[in-house]
Amino acid sequence: MSPPLRSHVRSRSRSWTLNLLYAWEVAGEGTPLEHARRILAHRRMSARYRPHVERLLETVSGNLPEIDAAIGRHASNWRLERLHVIDRNILRIGIAELRWLDDVPPRVTIHEALKLATRYGSPESPRFLNGVLDAVLKAGEGEP
Repeated sequence: MSPPLRSHVRSRSRSWTLNLLYAWEVAGEGTPLEHARRILAHRRMSARYRPHVERLLETVSGNLPEIDAAIGRHASNWRLERLHVIDRNILRIGIAELRWLDDVPPRVTIHEALKLATRYGSPESPRFLNGVLDAVLKAGEGEP
């Protein structure tokens, strides 16, 4: 697979993951991975996206308390539950990649999170998320 396609596949996989995490939060039941599997049983997703989506969801689900604690430490003056659901879940994806997926360079992870924030978040989201993810990285919490 060529690098541009690979990059595109990962970018699209992150969008799918964000959508699935959003649906999980709205439903308010089970783990992100369990909820996503129920949804994906009825929705079509290209086979090329599925491995990275599952990998991200497994990582977020398996490390949710640690991820949310990192958000709490680095989202100055913001409680986790007060963050917009889109921002909260972009941070979860970003921190999961920074901390547990060592095949993506940290700056790529942050850049991809900012793309998601620009597309799905509020006008303030990219700046806010950049600050939180950069703080996580500088604190050494973004190193596998």
